[in-house]
Amino acid sequence: MAYDDPKTPFLPVNDRSQPSSPPPPPFSLKSMATLKNFCILLGPLLCAVICLCVTFDGPTTSRNMLAVTAWVFAWWLTEAVPMPITSIAPLFLFPLFGIASADGVARSYMDDVVTLLLGSFMLVLAVERYNVHRRLALNITLRFCGEPVSPPFLLLGICATTAFVSMWMHNVACAVMMMPVATGILQRLPVNPTDGSARAATPINNFCRAVVLGVTYAAPIGGMSTLTGTGVNLILAAIWKSSFPEAKPISFNTWFFFGFPLALLIFLALWVILCLLYLSKGSSMALAAYLDKAHLKRELDILGPMAFAEKMVLAVFGTTIALWMTRSITEDIPGWGALFHGRAGDGTVSVMVATLLFILPNGKQKGEKLMDWNECKKLPWNIILLLGAGFAIADGMQSSGLADILSKALDFLEQVPYIAIAPVVCLISAIITEFITSNDAAATLVVPLLSQMARTVNVHPLALMVPGAIGSQLAFMLPTGTPPNIVGFTTGHIDIMDMMKTGLLLKIVGTAIVSLLMPTLGAYVFGTKGGLQ
Repeated sequence: MAYDDPKTPFLPVNDRSQPSSPPPPPFSLKSMATLKNFCILLGPLLCAVICLCVTFDGPTTSRNMLAVTAWVFAWWLTEAVPMPITSIAPLFLFPLFGIASADGVARSYMDDVVTLLLGSFMLVLAVERYNVHRRLALNITLRFCGEPVSPPFLLLGICATTAFVSMWMHNVACAVMMMPVATGILQRLPVNPTDGSARAATPINNFCRAVVLGVTYAAPIGGMSTLTGTGVNLILAAIWKSSFPEAKPISFNTWFFFGFPLALLIFLALWVILCLLYLSKGSSMALAAYLDKAHLKRELDILGPMAFAEKMVLAVFGTTIALWMTRSITEDIPGWGALFHGRAGDGTVSVMVATLLFILPNGKQKGEKLMDWNECKKLPWNIILLLGAGFAIADGMQSSGLADILSKALDFLEQVPYIAIAPVVCLISAIITEFITSNDAAATLVVPLLSQMARTVNVHPLALMVPGAIGSQLAFMLPTGTPPNIVGFTTGHIDIMDMMKTGLLLKIVGTAIVSLLMPTLGAYVFGTKGGLQ
């Protein structure tokens, strides 16, 4: 319904000329006995059981917080209630259970990190609107194709382009946009050749599998590089800021210095795994007859010369990245943020450039701007509300005293060395994402608990929170693990065994890389040596 049209009534008027719909079936208790209704009741039941049966030495609000957390997580894990609706449940549960006031919990849903996400999504929508991502992808891939075609380097170009685009927009949007680009390249290849060349069939099929798997996995890997590349990174930054307000926040710049090397190593591991598993020595000869630079050039010619609107979006995009990178550089070089005495954050930049999109002209029609509000109706509010819920739960655990109680319950881990805990934390997060819930929900569930566990084992909280957050993004084995996995699986070029085989190797290598980088590079970037100052 066009609610923006003033002539359209907000409530529809019944048209008596239309035939009436058949009467609904009679109500019965048996019709309510469904699995979904049971899952809906599971949340309040768990909450009631904890309130009646669990006692803590601390205040009653800590018990209530545990009960509310069980309620919310039960709905998140079962998806009995839509995730965005579950994400706003703390707005009424916290006041009713005496955990926080209505105003207090509402403030958790709007923070600098949330505004960073809002502005970034608006910029992504502008990139999508003018096909900037497609032009960028074709130009970069064209330079990697080679003549004659080199399958490993063409695969590297496609995957590297996907990872680069995913650095600056949400990985789900990146996978949705880049998969048609990749499959468009593959359309020239005969998956089942009919010319009697049976020898060429396997290399071509394997190359198709490698490309689809590469795009599928490069999207979440590229998103690890930047704070805005995936919701998990933002959730980590939000929970860190909420749990330790006196500590230095995780800025865009800080995360990039750790996330980019991490993502680069995992990406190179992905490329090597795909080359070893799917690209044989005969791949180049098999592909040479069907794939060359001419196809990519034709795709680029269809887009035509770069329009004024595309140049403006690229300019705004580049300005945003430059401002993010230079707001806070080092201790000795403070960056432009020092001019505002630390009051400006990454969200300030994000919202400012998003506002420019509604001011700058697009050069198509007089008075028409780069963006209009109708485009912003596509904003993923589910992710934004989930991020707010992560803030609320982290705040609630601190204010209720539950965080201290959970920390004491983990005393037995004090004797376990960190080198053994970090990989386990990473794998547990990955398994939760793979088999139970989304990576955003897994990070919201696990990261606050890890911040308390870190206090117990006498390590810096980020030394466990970061592996836990990264681990939730290593769900590569099942189609249902993450939305990019579903995007790749639905192309028809890969099956579950391809994902299991490649995903397992990538998960093991990714876990090892995180476990090695965190106590080395992570200690330098995040200052995790010697615990929290």
